[in-house]
Amino acid sequence: MEPLLLTHCGAGSDRSVQDAAEAAGRRGLDVLRRSGRALRGVVEAVAALEDDPRLNAGTGSRMRIDGRIQMDAALMDGDLEAGAVAAIERVRNPVRVAWDVLSTPHILLVGPDAQAFARAHGHADYDPATPESRKKLEDSLRRIREGRVPRYYRKFNGLDLHGTVGAVARDRRGRFAAGVSTGGTSFMLPGRVGDSAILGSGIYAGPHGAVCATGIGEEIMKRVLSKYVYDQVAAGRSPQAAADRGVALFPRDVSVGVIVVGRRGWGEACDADMAYFASARGRTL
Repeated sequence: MEPLLLTHCGAGSDRSVQDAAEAAGRRGLDVLRRSGRALRGVVEAVAALEDDPRLNAGTGSRMRIDGRIQMDAALMDGDLEAGAVAAIERVRNPVRVAWDVLSTPHILLVGPDAQAFARAHGHADYDPATPESRKKLEDSLRRIREGRVPRYYRKFNGLDLHGTVGAVARDRRGRFAAGVSTGGTSFMLPGRVGDSAILGSGIYAGPHGAVCATGIGEEIMKRVLSKYVYDQVAAGRSPQAAADRGVALFPRDVSVGVIVVGRRGWGEACDADMAYFASARGRTL
């Protein structure tokens, strides 16, 4: 089967970061062209996106209102194997820690214990903060002091969604995988976990395909978006039709997007701008 890989830079991303989606896509596709597993291709693609300081994952992640960076990431493959971390701090690539969790009997590790697990598996101490992420925190705190914060989760205008990243892939043997990583969104309380680390919400993969979602995490979790889109593909709909149906579940003021890969190709849908990349055999589609 022809290998296929998609990446995205998050609902709200635009052409200014299109090069990041493309570079990560080609990195993951290189793995697939060498007959690598879909899961490995997804890990490499997402790690490349995490290393781009313009995106809200890994280096450059958003800060919580207390100034800390707590990140979420998850992986899942077509055999229903999965690994995830939530609210993890001071690592460079949360998706690589999720990869290590995959080798345990567990699926999700959180907070300080996830960080301790990362250290035990060789992930060095790393500060993902950047001058831009500090500037965004200062802007959020100023808006809080001025009483200009939107009612969180009810009014979404003003939330900074830019940068949640993800990838889905199909390898030569028809295996599927999905991966996602995020620093969250603006105005986050410490300890908040969004959809990314939750299987069925931020990602889902199975024998029929793989899905990765992006947008307002709380709203995505309420609708279990990625599993909904996956079930549409499993029922025989094309990946594009499934993606469109998934986005149609949400009101227009809730920013959301999905990328999907299946046996019948791929699809993407978003009700906002979204930088994404889709490629097979090194050719952008």
